[in-house]
Amino acid sequence: MRATSSTEPVGRSRSGAVVWSRSFLQYRWSADHPMSPTRLALTMALAENVGILDDVETIAPGIAAETELLRVHTRGYIDAVAKASAAGEPAILPGPEFDHGLGSDDNPIFAGMHEAGSVIAGGTMAAARAIADGVATRAVNIGGGMHHAMSDYASGFCVYNDAAVAISWLLDRGYERIAYIDVDVHHGDGVQAAFQDDPRVMTVSIHQHPATLWPNTGWAAEIGKGAAEGTIVNIPLLPGTEDALWLRAFHGVVPSVLRAFKPQIIVSQCGVDTHKEDPLADLSLTVEGQVGAFRAMRDLADELCEGRWLAVGGGGYGVIRVVPRSWTHLLATALDRDLDPTTPIPEKWKQTVHESVPGIELPDTFGDGGSAYYAPWDGPGGAPDTGDPRHDRAVERVDGAILAVRRSVFPTLGLDPDDVRD
Repeated sequence: MRATSSTEPVGRSRSGAVVWSRSFLQYRWSADHPMSPTRLALTMALAENVGILDDVETIAPGIAAETELLRVHTRGYIDAVAKASAAGEPAILPGPEFDHGLGSDDNPIFAGMHEAGSVIAGGTMAAARAIADGVATRAVNIGGGMHHAMSDYASGFCVYNDAAVAISWLLDRGYERIAYIDVDVHHGDGVQAAFQDDPRVMTVSIHQHPATLWPNTGWAAEIGKGAAEGTIVNIPLLPGTEDALWLRAFHGVVPSVLRAFKPQIIVSQCGVDTHKEDPLADLSLTVEGQVGAFRAMRDLADELCEGRWLAVGGGGYGVIRVVPRSWTHLLATALDRDLDPTTPIPEKWKQTVHESVPGIELPDTFGDGGSAYYAPWDGPGGAPDTGDPRHDRAVERVDGAILAVRRSVFPTLGLDPDDVRD
């Protein structure tokens, strides 16, 4: 793996690019905070050990300028983050001069938080620039995905909303239709809020039901207003949803709305806290199911956007057992180096982990024995009767969610919500 500057001209076009710097590891809220940057370092080490990054030139992120942050965030908020950053007293709650969501359990103050957040945003900007400049068709920043940050306050472990900043920049670079797909277990509320009035951006979020999980937004009825009606799509799923039904819901809605919208580029937030082992949420996907989502988004980009796909990280709190495997698959997907889930985990990586975290039981392969197979949605009342009451109830609930979303948003896009062909 070799590194190059984001401002350094590259002499050839590549299908996939990876943005990376160890400066991403400075985004550390506290020693015991669930969003540990260790997950990023372990992902890159695992991807290197298995050969995914062989001969890949990584792009350095740079630092997002204040003018770029102001695309999404208010001056007052940026100033508050900078002031808190300089104070750097994570154990002390700030005074009222800070406010803006800073100093809470979720978003404790830490020294250098402004700079760390700016590097994360700079990484996603570098990925966007690589695609816009023709350096790459696909680009990944696993350090990004801070989708909860709002215009004037920190939220849900997120300081600056890197995806929203990059989308705004891409709009100014001439992209007229951008699709944002969020597969994190939590609703992509910050990105939705940033573009809720902008018909040029479609935000799609598939997440755990807001009645059961923070931030308690992302209902099927949220579809946008005015000129932007139909450009907000939310697919809420009940706790316990497994691979086949999650993928049934995704494919029952997402391809149709994107084909109607006709995006020129897809931006994906690829949080992996949907995994069955994640400690902060309640969906039940395996790595195989998550890989199915990554490859589906890549396929949609190939079909609709001449391959243009910008992927960022996001949530994921199975820091050692889950995130490194899932995001190694994400890197592999973007680089067209698809990894078989039965591939053994390299012993070198296992040894590295055991030296720093002795006693943890590590998975033996890049998968969990799950599957990306799903039965496509087949219209109202089409759920099969298998004779397994538990399974049939789960299918009925997911199909109900699919139909609710389709009936909320499809008519605004000129689609028939009850017609499986749409």
